[in-house]
Amino acid sequence: MHQSDPTLRHSRLDDIQGISLGVFMCSVGLLVLTHAGLLTGQTAGIAVIISYLTGWSFGAVFFVINLPFYWLAYRRIGLEFTIKSLISVTLLSIITEYLPLGIAIAHLDTAFGAVLFGCLTGVGLLAMFRHGGSLGGFGVVALYVQDRFGFRAGYVQLIADVIIFGVAFFLFPPAIVVYSLLGAVVLNLIITFNHRRDRYIAT
Repeated sequence: MHQSDPTLRHSRLDDIQGISLGVFMCSVGLLVLTHAGLLTGQTAGIAVIISYLTGWSFGAVFFVINLPFYWLAYRRIGLEFTIKSLISVTLLSIITEYLPLGIAIAHLDTAFGAVLFGCLTGVGLLAMFRHGGSLGGFGVVALYVQDRFGFRAGYVQLIADVIIFGVAFFLFPPAIVVYSLLGAVVLNLIITFNHRRDRYIAT
């Protein structure tokens, strides 16, 4: 396989389709996650936990939680990335509210749901990262750390997840947290093994 030309850049249409696909896949992944009654890490995980405990809309909570991270994104990564992340977060917040109108899940094994969530969301995030976007939050921190220090984004997110799941053990049944951790591991391994600047050069 030939290495990509380092001067190759994504077109605006490339970015639109890539980020749209990524947001949609992440939205479906979150639908699977919440249907199974599971948790996840990152800012989405915090939003899910708050939504479970309060009954507040996940989309609204997720949008608000991400607001402080845009400043870091703008200062450390750039305006274009920040705008793309803001658009992505906004779209996901909206889509997750209306997606249940288009799909109903009659049966979902908990372990299968965890793995399916990890696969869908991991590939969705990968598509967004490769087109210069993210779902904000700890994803911004993870990308900054990888680009600045070379420590892979997947590992940064996994560390954040361990902290969040450690707190979740005190709030939810242990079985739910263990299954949720399975999904988070699948998601972060997909990011770790596939989001490599030395293998994917187009920007």
